[in-house]
Amino acid sequence: MGETAFDGDAAEELGRILRYWGGNLKHYALQPGDGSEIYDSAYRRVGQWAVVQEQATA
Repeated sequence: MGETAFDGDAAEELGRILRYWGGNLKHYALQPGDGSEIYDSAYRRVGQWAVVQEQATA
């Protein structure tokens, strides 16, 4: 997202998205496989998050 996104309020919109999803995490067990799409204030899909299982390294 560039600085001009959301009529120049990109940082404010990103803060809103992060606050919303940060508060919403209590509804998830945060186990591998949990996740959700992320939407902005205009209900446009702007990303997703997911909990993945750590892969063993050799």
